[in-house]
Amino acid sequence: MKGKIIKSTGSWYQVLDLETDAIFEARIRGKFKLLKTRLTNPLAVGDHVEFQLEKDDIAWITKIEPRRNYLIRKSVNLSKEAHIIASNIDLACFIFTLKHPETSLGFLDRFLACCEAYNITPLILFNKMDVLNEEEAEMVKDIEFLYQNIGYKTLEISSYTRLHLDRLQDMLRDQTSVFFGHSGCGKSTLVNALQPGLNLRTSEISDTHLKGKHTTTFAQMYFWDFGGNVIDTPGVREFAMIDIKKEEVQHYFPEIFKKREECKFHNCLHINEPKCAVIAGLETGDIFESRYATYIKLMDEAEEAVQK
Repeated sequence: MKGKIIKSTGSWYQVLDLETDAIFEARIRGKFKLLKTRLTNPLAVGDHVEFQLEKDDIAWITKIEPRRNYLIRKSVNLSKEAHIIASNIDLACFIFTLKHPETSLGFLDRFLACCEAYNITPLILFNKMDVLNEEEAEMVKDIEFLYQNIGYKTLEISSYTRLHLDRLQDMLRDQTSVFFGHSGCGKSTLVNALQPGLNLRTSEISDTHLKGKHTTTFAQMYFWDFGGNVIDTPGVREFAMIDIKKEEVQHYFPEIFKKREECKFHNCLHINEPKCAVIAGLETGDIFESRYATYIKLMDEAEEAVQK
């Protein structure tokens, strides 16, 4: 029997039978757990699997189909490197908030680099536009202009005023999408606004640190009435890339990869090489400083991974 993982709690899963749309509680055979892997979880929401039913309609997952793509976060398990957040994604939506809480550009750039690395289409959603004053709204437009020039799609939204939610529904229709952002960015509120009745738990913003409290503790897929589905995930503090070589990182920053053609040396890493077009682009403003800082950080991490 063929199915798709629609919920993961760590030890138990829910699998959707692709023929009958029936949902079964499922577990994995021990052999999957014993596979040598740098990931904490052998299965993720979005995975296509084969399974068989046993007594009491408990499903046992016997095979995992190859993933088309996936996104991963850094693992809190010191013996492992990363945790798969979701797989087989059509559209990865990053929810950016200028305040309540403030989203760092470095966090956004890491997310975009991961999307480039794992062949996922990203969409940047500038949320909570209703709480911004005129000056703050202009700041958002400046940031938007920067990322649009690189080639990324963006959309300004508000769950409360329903700004552009109809356009967002059109973009999400018949897609497997996933929403990411800092805790408190309005992820669950947005899902509820897009489809009233789901009643996902929403979080309050901590007055002390202006950060959200985690409300989603496991990943789960929900199905839109207008077609398609969304994978609701726990708050992600930092995205990760594994098995990426230092020399490859520039491939995941489109504006840096394009500039490299103007560098004097074909193997330029854009650190301190002479006649580097990327470094020159930093001085002229063609390359944004926060983007370049994330690029250097990811290169350092790739180097550290090799040394380990």
